[in-house]
Amino acid sequence: MRFARFVHAGGVSFGVVEGDGSSGLTVAEIDATPFQEVRFTGQRWALPDVRLLAPIFPTKVIGIGRNYADHAAEMGNEVPKEPLIFIKPNTSVIGPNDAIRIPSVTERVEEEAELAVVIGVSGARRVDRAGAEKAIFGYTVGNDVTARDLQRKDPQWTRAKGFDSFCPIGPWIVTGLDVSDVEVRCEVGRDPENLEVRQIGRTKDMVFDVPSLISYVSHVMTLLPGDIILTGTPAGVSQIVPGDTVSVSIQGIGELRNPVVALD
Repeated sequence: MRFARFVHAGGVSFGVVEGDGSSGLTVAEIDATPFQEVRFTGQRWALPDVRLLAPIFPTKVIGIGRNYADHAAEMGNEVPKEPLIFIKPNTSVIGPNDAIRIPSVTERVEEEAELAVVIGVSGARRVDRAGAEKAIFGYTVGNDVTARDLQRKDPQWTRAKGFDSFCPIGPWIVTGLDVSDVEVRCEVGRDPENLEVRQIGRTKDMVFDVPSLISYVSHVMTLLPGDIILTGTPAGVSQIVPGDTVSVSIQGIGELRNPVVALD
């Protein structure tokens, strides 16, 4: 199933996205969150007639650094011997078509295309690998936007990763997907109809796979329903500037597009 959160004439709802392909999609409203029994209200809209929001609002977003060897190499770093984790505040979360806002304090902001894991209703606290697999609700597309100059300057990454709008996620959450080997792609450009490929990777090349990451993080902090784990980015990260459009797509999930603007 594909679960979305969206704005319509009557307010904000969760729903199930129905249909195939990029055209003719509809969203069917459900009467509660995706973590509860799915009951349809009978209300449906064509997808172009609603505005998609970030599909979930997590209590926290946990990022994983250097989880692709090629990205670690392009940054001049060794592959970590255990997952390298950091936090992005939930105030950094935005949804599809929301603007990535670049503050004047940084001179170099880069995109990072990532598979995002959504934790399910059971949560996860000190779970083993089997427990980690049971804790997965689904997957969405993420962009770990990073002020690279500040990341290199600061002894830790909170400022570089934590600006408002630096965590686009969406367009929806897909359940029941095998993500052991799917393509992660990022395209950037000034012309939304003719973007340049910046990143292409496959999840099979992650240093630590999804269950390993969930188990590791759950031994540090309790993961609650709706929390997000960003699983790392492949090589090819590059500068984004106001006027750009950033498109991150993951095979089997969909495409997340965001314009880039100047905050100040």
